[in-house]
Amino acid sequence: MMSDWTFFSNYGHVLVCLAQNREVRLRDVALEVGVTERAVQKIVRDLQDAGFVTVSKQGRCNRYRINKRKTLRHSLESHCTVGKLLALVTKPARTAAVNTPEVDDIPEDKPLVIKEVPLNFPEPIAVAEKENNTEREKEKKRASVDTREQGSLF
Repeated sequence: MMSDWTFFSNYGHVLVCLAQNREVRLRDVALEVGVTERAVQKIVRDLQDAGFVTVSKQGRCNRYRINKRKTLRHSLESHCTVGKLLALVTKPARTAAVNTPEVDDIPEDKPLVIKEVPLNFPEPIAVAEKENNTEREKEKKRASVDTREQGSLF
C-alpha cells in the first residue's frame, strides 16, 4: 500500500511551479499542486512576505520572480539556497531563448562571466571579391603602363 505523503510541502510545490513558469496563473498552479486556488494565493503571499518571491504586474498578468539567493528556513537546510534546491528539482528550459539574467537569477556560487565575441568576421565571398578586385586593379595598372611605354595613337 502506498501513502499519500511527499517530500515537499505545498509551499515547495508552489515554488517549483513558479520557478518553471514565471507567468503561470495561480489557478493552474492550484491544479498542478492539487490544492485550492485560495490556498495557493495564501502560499504565494507567505512566500512574498518572507522575501522568497516578488510579484509584479505586467498588464493583466502577474509575473513571479524568485529570490534564488535566499537560504531555506529550517536549520537543517539553512546552508542551502533556494536556487540550489530549484536547480535539483526543476525541469530544464525547453526553449533556447536568450534572457538577460536578473540579479536574483544568478547562482550565488557562480560568478557572472561575460565573453567578448568579435563581430567583424570577413565573409569568404567578400575576401575573394577583394582579391579579384586587387588583381583587376593590378592588370589595369600594367595595361596603362604598357600603353604609355608604346606611345599613344592620338
